[in-house]
Amino acid sequence: MSNQKTLVHHNVYFMIFGIVLVWGTLVIPQVECRAFFVFGDSLVDSGNNNYLATTARADAPPYGVDYPTRRATGRFSNGYNIPDLISQQIGASESPLPYLDPALNGPRLLVGANFASAGVGVLNDTGIQFVNIIRIPLQLEYFRQYQQRVSALIGPQQAKQLVSNALVLMTLGGNDFVNNYYLIPNSARSRQYAIQDYVPFVISEYRKILLKLYDLGARRVIVTGTGPLGCVPAELALHSRNGECATELQRAAGLFNPQLAQMLSELNSKVGRDVFIAANTQQMHYNFINNPGAFGFVTSKVACCGQGPYNGIGLCTGFSNLCPRRDLYAFWDPFHPSERANRLIVQQMMIGSSEYMNPMNLSTILAMDSN
Repeated sequence: MSNQKTLVHHNVYFMIFGIVLVWGTLVIPQVECRAFFVFGDSLVDSGNNNYLATTARADAPPYGVDYPTRRATGRFSNGYNIPDLISQQIGASESPLPYLDPALNGPRLLVGANFASAGVGVLNDTGIQFVNIIRIPLQLEYFRQYQQRVSALIGPQQAKQLVSNALVLMTLGGNDFVNNYYLIPNSARSRQYAIQDYVPFVISEYRKILLKLYDLGARRVIVTGTGPLGCVPAELALHSRNGECATELQRAAGLFNPQLAQMLSELNSKVGRDVFIAANTQQMHYNFINNPGAFGFVTSKVACCGQGPYNGIGLCTGFSNLCPRRDLYAFWDPFHPSERANRLIVQQMMIGSSEYMNPMNLSTILAMDSN
């Protein structure tokens, strides 16, 4: 009789255990519509650099002045940045947390993770002046570690599926020009390469990064080009007399972006599917830089937060000039778009034609992947 009782208890235990297992493998990963992973630089860093000894950080006011908590989070924005706005569009319950954030554990891992770090570039020598930042090889290593953590949580098969179904954003390249090639006159890279040779070199290194990302399981990767590098307030302050964009940096962006789009198209041919999506962020920016009034901006030349000509000198700090209406400015600080400009960029990512999103926009990706 006692054996029978034990058997019944065992059966009940296995039934309950079985339900827990089923829930563990089927229900938990579907808490989110899809996971979202972010790699790159300050345009998409959500606070990883807060945890590092570096000068490349945005963890003090007035950063975050329009964020829901009204506090600086490490985002280089007055409010939401591009990953936040994409998260909202894909129906996620929250933005992926910075990978270095101690709160990124348990079920929150299943939302995804943000590996981006302000100051980094495609090349490892980009951003050396910021000392301690998460360069791309380490961002990819953290992605591998992340997958091990998720495997421990929901099992290897489900973890693999979570990654292959995920949306990935990769934003790199601007710093390789602004904070490397053109950082100082006669920089090491500018002595080594003429700009028309430097661009293909950066592109070839970028290709290796994207293939590594593919090898790590990424299957839907939005790759943004650079913005119009010579038109940001920091460069206007340095090079502009009458508000015209800086010629050399514009030339660099003009060379880099088409070659990036071409490389992505070739990568898709190589892997046999449309994994890499080219986001023409240069053109997205041009729309409101060339005609700010049409988008409700009073200026696309002066930063909201900064000092000196165009508010383009130095960092955005509590001692800077600060505009009262952030939504009227295309640029928040000397380098980064305002939240409202970020919204316009993400809107083009969602619904833009092939001029902006090639071979497809984010709405098409979401529709295709939901079938």
